[in-house]
Amino acid sequence: MRSRTGIRLIETADAAPIAAHRVRDVEAFRPWEPAQPAEFFTPEGQAERIDGLLAGYRAGTVWPGVVLADDQVVGQITVAGILPQPHLRRGSLGYWIASVAQNQGHAGRAVELALRVMTDELGLHRAEASTSLENVASHRVLRRHGFSPYGVAHSSIFLDGSWRDGLLWERILGD
Repeated sequence: MRSRTGIRLIETADAAPIAAHRVRDVEAFRPWEPAQPAEFFTPEGQAERIDGLLAGYRAGTVWPGVVLADDQVVGQITVAGILPQPHLRRGSLGYWIASVAQNQGHAGRAVELALRVMTDELGLHRAEASTSLENVASHRVLRRHGFSPYGVAHSSIFLDGSWRDGLLWERILGD
């Protein structure tokens, strides 16, 4: 039986399960994410990071969520860089799913739910995302949910010891 996928606003209590996933998956995520200091992988480091995300949520610049499989935290999904001004109204979507929960549809369902949050709760007009050129799994998820690539940001992120290009994605919400 397939797990039920949901998302909700992140809580400080999510620090321990997030840290456990991040410790286990440090090698799996190395090609896709920047290097992090050792404290990032501790519950205390995650609690501090979550506090910062929640401060951004209160300021209206970020919507930080967790991805749930049958009410267990299996990842994170975040709308960052929120620009709510009437002439902009956009946000950038980012997500990760723990290796133990990958290939079960959680990323796609979480993106679908986050797009609803972006439209219905945040009132955004445009969703953006960025992936590495090599992250074909994320490309599939984004394409399935109406995103189109619109450019390449050359040498834009330092990952796994070298500068990498990023593929830029967009979707107009409400279409």
